[in-house]
Amino acid sequence: MCGRYTLHSRDRIRLKGAPTLDLPFEPRYNIAPSQKVLTIGDFGTGLEPRLLTWGLIPSWSAGGKGFINARAETLEEKPSFSDSFRLRRCLIPADGFFVDTSRRS
Repeated sequence: MCGRYTLHSRDRIRLKGAPTLDLPFEPRYNIAPSQKVLTIGDFGTGLEPRLLTWGLIPSWSAGGKGFINARAETLEEKPSFSDSFRLRRCLIPADGFFVDTSRRS
């Protein structure tokens, strides 16, 4: 699972069949959870870019503790992610990601 990623090449962000988007773009090399990240999604008026906070705090969370990763194999079943997975998807462009190699088995 990824805890940090990079986005530094604007040229790689092209969506087939979509209009050219005016992206709020600045190269970033160490994007971390809880920061604002570039997303592209249909927020009700067609595809548009938005800066959203990386992380998900479920509505039922009492302590405000959120998540940054989900397992693909249980995404539809877990209460933390199921509604968002069905109803609120977006694309998060990235050039690369960091892997923690200190936890090798």
